[in-house]
Amino acid sequence: MAGLTLFYHPLSSYCWKVLIAFYENGTAFTPYQVDHDRPESGAALRAAWPMERFPVLRDDSHDVTLPESSAIIEYLSVRYPGGFAAIPAGFDDAMEARVMDRLFDNHVMTGMQTVVFNSLRPEDAKDEYGADQARAMLRKTYAMLEERIAGRTWAAGEAFTLADCAAMPSLWYADKVAPFRGDHPVLAAYLDRLEARPSVQRVLKEAEPYFALFPG
Repeated sequence: MAGLTLFYHPLSSYCWKVLIAFYENGTAFTPYQVDHDRPESGAALRAAWPMERFPVLRDDSHDVTLPESSAIIEYLSVRYPGGFAAIPAGFDDAMEARVMDRLFDNHVMTGMQTVVFNSLRPEDAKDEYGADQARAMLRKTYAMLEERIAGRTWAAGEAFTLADCAAMPSLWYADKVAPFRGDHPVLAAYLDRLEARPSVQRVLKEAEPYFALFPG
């Protein structure tokens, strides 16, 4: 594997986040898909990152291995500048992009994943109380985001940033387990704009063969 290699899976929400940034930036990379039925792919991921969580970016040109989606996106934007600026230049705009990134990851993505993972558990191991709490947090977060992004084209303002890379997978999947389109028109219109973006359409098309695996 030479150059940039991304360890990923096409259905993973955090991998979507990174893929959107790659496609926005126009940066060439080698996708390395990690699958349960390909033990060698898991071994390759483990060799790259012992925590065995994707996405992971390996940059052979600079001898760098990076986990964590937000770090990967900032690294890509700075080390391989292209058509996408993950973080705006101004301090206030940069802070807003980073705050929105954290809000989507910590409050939407985490809540969504809690509900999804609970649905995958055996009946005798389910945590319905925890799943209900996660749904309640999602509803609270939707209301906050509905107000915060009102009047904006993108999550942090008029520029497409790191925050939007985080927003797309978190909102898209969350809408499957705790629907919001019916009573949050600002969020619904924002997700429509995200889905119309060419980079996002590409990610969705690549993930489509795996949609049946999603339990939501």
